[in-house]
Amino acid sequence: MVAERGINENTNLPILKNVLVKTYNNKIQISSTNLELGVSKLISGKIIEEGGLTVPFKTFYNLVNNINNDKINLETKNNNIIFKTDNYEAKLQGLNEDDYPIIPKIENNDKFIEFNTELFKESLGQVITSAQISEIRPEISGVLFDYQITIIKLVATDSFRLAEKTIYNTQYTSNIDKGFKIIIPLKTAQEVMRIFDNNQSLKIYRDENQILFKNNEVELISRVIDGNYPDYEQIIPKSFESELIVEKDHFINALRLVSNFSGKVNDIRLKTQDSQKILEVYSNNQFLGENNYLIPSKLTGNSFNDISFNWRYLLDGLKTVNSNNLIFALNGGNKPAILKSQEDKSYFYILMPIKF
Repeated sequence: MVAERGINENTNLPILKNVLVKTYNNKIQISSTNLELGVSKLISGKIIEEGGLTVPFKTFYNLVNNINNDKINLETKNNNIIFKTDNYEAKLQGLNEDDYPIIPKIENNDKFIEFNTELFKESLGQVITSAQISEIRPEISGVLFDYQITIIKLVATDSFRLAEKTIYNTQYTSNIDKGFKIIIPLKTAQEVMRIFDNNQSLKIYRDENQILFKNNEVELISRVIDGNYPDYEQIIPKSFESELIVEKDHFINALRLVSNFSGKVNDIRLKTQDSQKILEVYSNNQFLGENNYLIPSKLTGNSFNDISFNWRYLLDGLKTVNSNNLIFALNGGNKPAILKSQEDKSYFYILMPIKF
């Protein structure tokens, strides 16, 4: 159930474990909130009398999920909701809807950006793995949504790696004529990936403190992160000492095998050999042994020896490049490296080597 995504079990407010069930215009709306984000789902139904009530989510979900009848009658009486089918009846205690927190609304609801949902989720998925919750630097605890009218940039970083995806105006429609930047919380971005169906278009609305994702059936509204996103563009390398062309699948296989011998910091080491046509991936462990994997590659620029990376971060980057032929460019063992597709210029992934 979509509304589950707004439920917070670890709360001192018991009513937040409830969902709000409302009826209007022959629709049933089921909503939830954890005070940071709110989720609503619309369901078709025959409405005899409009009203609303909040009920405990877990029990409500289990009842609905296990009733086999195609038709369920719902009634409310004295803050109870009554389930009826031909052979089943249950009365579930609820709470008055007036006691439920108000789920915020976007005031500026005539300005929006509209995406193909699959495209937006795929773009978001390319950067989301680079974000991480940080209490020290809350501004990087989400995804930067940088609307520049003719392009949109999605950016995420945890200070060890950074991913940027560019979406061009041929891939969305918008009636917003002024650029803006907002930071979407990581949990909100994750929920967008989970709950929106690819078969409907996705509209995004925003105001100063909130962002709304919406299709014909589902709404997700969330606070945005207050603060300024880091000036990340200054760390993007402008040139490289070494540039490798490698096959993505070979590289992924190498990391999965060689990482079995990696150390406490998940380190693997890279070097070039054999007349610049081989990339060697290797690791050793004083308690286990050592191993290496040779990948055919094409090197432009300087050969290099013994540059270390966190293999988990490197693998994350490889998975998000939508091409089997990729460019891996480096500037020695102390400066950022970059992963990107040979064909698709809209995405790149930056990773810092491990310094020992």
